[in-house]
Amino acid sequence: KAMVCFGSMFIELPKAKTQEMLRQDQEELDEEINKLRKELRVKVNRLYEAQGKPELKGFNLNPMSAEEMKLINRILEG
Repeated sequence: KAMVCFGSMFIELPKAKTQEMLRQDQEELDEEINKLRKELRVKVNRLYEAQGKPELKGFNLNPMSAEEMKLINRILEG
C-alpha cells in the first residue's frame, strides 16, 4: 500500500491504484502542456505579425521524445 496526500489528508491506497492515478494525471498534464505550447506558438506569431516583424524561424519545432534522445545519445557514445 502507498500513502497518498489529497489536500491536507493522507489516504492509504493500493500501490497499483496509486500508480494508475499518477499515470492518468501525468497523461492529462502532458496533454494540457502540449495544448498550451501550440496556443503559445499561435499567439507569438500573431504578436509578431501585429508588430510588423517577420515570423520567428525555428519556433514551430517540436521537442524530441525520450526515445529519440536515447537513440541520439547511443549514436554519440559510439
